[in-house]
Amino acid sequence: MIHFVLVEPAVPENVGAAARALKTMGFGELWIVNSTVHTDKQARILAHGSGDILDNVRTFDSLAAVRAEVDLMVGTSAKPRHQREVLLTPEALKTNLADKLAGQFRIALVFGREDSGLHGPEVAQCDLLTSIPLAVTYPSLNLGQAVMLYAYALSGLNAKAQVAEDGCEGQADDHQPQSQNENQKQGQYNALRDKSAALAESLGYSHDSKMLGWLHEHLPLLDARSLGFVHQLVDKIQQKLK
Repeated sequence: MIHFVLVEPAVPENVGAAARALKTMGFGELWIVNSTVHTDKQARILAHGSGDILDNVRTFDSLAAVRAEVDLMVGTSAKPRHQREVLLTPEALKTNLADKLAGQFRIALVFGREDSGLHGPEVAQCDLLTSIPLAVTYPSLNLGQAVMLYAYALSGLNAKAQVAEDGCEGQADDHQPQSQNENQKQGQYNALRDKSAALAESLGYSHDSKMLGWLHEHLPLLDARSLGFVHQLVDKIQQKLK
């Protein structure tokens, strides 16, 4: 499931427009960090026909709280103000997320503030970064427009994820242990990221080393099956070290 996350939105109309965009593209999960503008009348007016999205907004005190709820967090970035090498286009992001949704990942797509975007520490919490290629650098897209473009680019993914989830639930009982094992390998990206970082640090790499930075940026680029193999590899190495 993909959850669209707005960090500290300040303009009610942008939130209403975002809700309308999600509704028209088949998404239903809107999460908001540290803001209540979705309750304003202007947000409701712009939402027009998607009031249920606003009614069911889930609010968080911080992006770290969102991070704890999902397996993979993707940050949107309008400008290269970060040290990351990989910046996915919406098309490349759709390919990456389609595979992970088949592995029942919970995914957050995060949009920053209207005036300043995502701050450095918030970008650091994201597993992947994505940006919309623009013909000119200014004027940039506003929040509602950005949500609309991503909702359009990723449309259909939640429906496919639901089909995959229903298929897993419908498996015969004698296959259930294998299915659960696959979910542990493929769906718990947070655990893999933490285990890989712990392994690298045990081998002498500092928490701010290029190796850990590479792991943080490139692990989420792997498909779900490859992540499962990395899980096994890290476990085997840890066992050998012990």
